[in-house]
Amino acid sequence: MEFNELIQTIQPLDENAMAQAQARQNRLTKPPGSLGRLESLSIQVAGITGQMPPQASQKVVFVMAGDHGVTEEGVSAYPSEVTAQMVLNFLRGGAAINVLARHVGAKVVVVDMGVKGTLEVQPNLISAKIAPGTQNMTKEPAMSREQALLAIQRGAELAEAEIRAGAQMLATGDMGIGNTTPSAAIAAVLSGKPPAVCVGRGTGVDESGLERKISAVERALALNQPNPEDGLDVLAKVGGFEIGGLVGVILAGAAHRRPVVVDGFISTAAAMVAVRLAPLARHYLIASHRSKEQGHTLMLDWLGLEPVFDLEMRLGEGTGAALAMTVVEAACKILAEMATFDEAGVSEKI
Repeated sequence: MEFNELIQTIQPLDENAMAQAQARQNRLTKPPGSLGRLESLSIQVAGITGQMPPQASQKVVFVMAGDHGVTEEGVSAYPSEVTAQMVLNFLRGGAAINVLARHVGAKVVVVDMGVKGTLEVQPNLISAKIAPGTQNMTKEPAMSREQALLAIQRGAELAEAEIRAGAQMLATGDMGIGNTTPSAAIAAVLSGKPPAVCVGRGTGVDESGLERKISAVERALALNQPNPEDGLDVLAKVGGFEIGGLVGVILAGAAHRRPVVVDGFISTAAAMVAVRLAPLARHYLIASHRSKEQGHTLMLDWLGLEPVFDLEMRLGEGTGAALAMTVVEAACKILAEMATFDEAGVSEKI
């Protein structure tokens, strides 16, 4: 689907399916509400999919990779070369996301959205490269508006291909040295909060590194003046190619009525852009976890999302989202497989 069609296709949640899910939850062999978030998650997924009971067993995690010109400002504890090196690690199955995806039975789709240099053609690597990294956003826009649109479009096309192949639940993941800096910039623009409360330590920068990050975001915003009412403008001026790809995954998931489980800081920045572009997309999002990265809570608050768990994670890659996918799947299985009072012959509350 083209960008505008994608946005126009996104509909409100299916109220009828949600009512059916709620009615069944009320008849299951338990006190009403006793399974807490598992109940509300199953009702949300019924509304997302329009199915009763909803299906969410076919799981796909998208790991989008891209480099960032702003690393020239000393905002990361690691060199840019690590992005490409980690992509190779994903392809070999040796990264945290590979371990957790195997654990939960999810497929990992690794995408080069804008990694610096040239990655060799490999069977499991999808090349959707826009350019070999963004520009330094403290000196010029990170990308052109056309590149931002192309990144979203390519991410959406990849998600649609997986949906056609049977994906029932999508998750967002990322890899990109320096990408907590553009993510913090997106958070600051869209939330209206000062950069100092949005910028965190990312890969573990020291105090002077943190000051450099805050300064980089402040200078990028002052120079580029991204329009907070225009998600595409924000993405183009202070975003990243992998962030744009994740925006496309989210919009395609919403358009095709699939739950999208959002990972941590970078993925949530993509979610903010997606919701600015298509407000109805928010209802299709499930926040997996609360990142330890400063600023993540205010991003979740802006989106109106409550995370499934808080394990003090801050790795990215889709690791939190992969774990949360099993919780969402379990919620749907409870709704589908647990017996009602009538079916079990169990006496109800007096």
